[in-house]
Amino acid sequence: MTAQDALNRSYEIRTYGCQMNVHDSERLSGLLEDAGYVRAPEGADGDADVVVFNTCAVRENADNKLYGNLGRLAPMKTRRPGMQIAVGGCLAQKDRDTIVRRAPWVDVVFGTHNIGKLPVLLERSRIEGEAQVEIAESLEAFPSTLPTRRESAYAAWVSISVGCNNTCTFCIVPALRGKEKDRRPGDILAEIEALVDEGVSEITLLGQNVNAYGSDIGDREAFSKLLRACGKIEGLERVRFTSPHPRDFTDDVIAAMAETPNVMPQLHMPMQSGSDTVLKAMRRSYRQERFLGIIDKVRAAIPHAAISTDIIVGFPGETEKDFQQTMHAVREARFAQAFTFQYSKRPGTPAATMEGQVPKEVVQERYMRLSALQEEISWAENKTQVGRTVDVMVAEGEGRKDGATHRLSGRAPDSRLVHFTKPDTEVRPGDVVTVEITYAAPHHLLAEGPAVAVRRTRSGDAWEKRNTAAAAKPPGVMLGLPGIGAPAPEPAAAGGCGCD
Repeated sequence: MTAQDALNRSYEIRTYGCQMNVHDSERLSGLLEDAGYVRAPEGADGDADVVVFNTCAVRENADNKLYGNLGRLAPMKTRRPGMQIAVGGCLAQKDRDTIVRRAPWVDVVFGTHNIGKLPVLLERSRIEGEAQVEIAESLEAFPSTLPTRRESAYAAWVSISVGCNNTCTFCIVPALRGKEKDRRPGDILAEIEALVDEGVSEITLLGQNVNAYGSDIGDREAFSKLLRACGKIEGLERVRFTSPHPRDFTDDVIAAMAETPNVMPQLHMPMQSGSDTVLKAMRRSYRQERFLGIIDKVRAAIPHAAISTDIIVGFPGETEKDFQQTMHAVREARFAQAFTFQYSKRPGTPAATMEGQVPKEVVQERYMRLSALQEEISWAENKTQVGRTVDVMVAEGEGRKDGATHRLSGRAPDSRLVHFTKPDTEVRPGDVVTVEITYAAPHHLLAEGPAVAVRRTRSGDAWEKRNTAAAAKPPGVMLGLPGIGAPAPEPAAAGGCGCD
């Protein structure tokens, strides 16, 4: 489709799942806008000319959620014959023709390896008057070569690899995303430098198993070298990464984190279980002692690091004794935060057919006990922050109550969420405000006194420029404000598709 053909046709993208999907949606937005589409306003709720579902296959009920949403769009599509619906992402890669059979009003189905084809498939469907299903079996082009509409002017995802070489029994992602494929270091650094030139000051390196980077190019220390190289980029203030696998978490990575000033004192590393028996059944290549040993090394090198994790409760065969080992590991690790999940069958995974499926009521009761323990630990760890002075990068959309409380919100270097009193001077997302922490809750910190300092940044300038330009657009061009949100330093569910 030419830009003229698509002029003023609006689009809406609905994203489910991990950071990989969020970043893929940025690329889908870039592709559509490059083809002449315009973004529908916030709250369009199916009123756009093109609605794209970027799906996740991790949870047991992922397909029910998709078909329920598709069903709600069916009458809208009947009333608006020119409307198009596209389904992409992991569930599309898995279900393929099933989607069109169950929802024949869908126009396009595309997979994880060929997101660049979306505009062409939409146009082909429009001309031929029938659904287009195109699923590539392997990556056609590294996604970072595609146009991208970044959702934030001050923070950005940067993919360093795609795919996964692990065989965790609870995860279907390797089958849908393929084997790990690494980008060349020079291409990654060139992208980061270009983003910094545009005003971005925080980047998050993204990969299914981010610290396995280098396995495809034959360099076991490639990830630590990449972190150190990021430290040499002028203007890049904050570097984060998600999600690493304990198997590949080597001493050179810890040293690079500790010795590179702009690599933030934060680590999200999925543990999944504290039981050696369960870890073996999961085909996780480490045991509790190895995991806790990594935590000890990180804390020795970076004393103020905030460490978070993912944990699955009720994996098939998990006994009360196994669960107590998880509780023990949580007490020992003292995570700042833990994303805990009740095990649910992922269709197509070995775990889904394992014996010893734990009854739902038992899983729920264990989940509640673990959540209560972690809540207690998170609160205690946050209380240690009271009295500290921290630099907070102001964020957009992080504080839902900011308007009512006359506060602003943002992230400290260790990724803790901080709500603080709005300074007298103008502050924009991307600017940095230095505050003293006065109160701690389990999931956030408060700074109720006056700001210690306010630093206007190039990122704040970039945010202001973007929003001024958006406000100046004529009403017919529906760009709106970013809808998915800035790339939050916090990891998505299950450490990025639940497999790390």
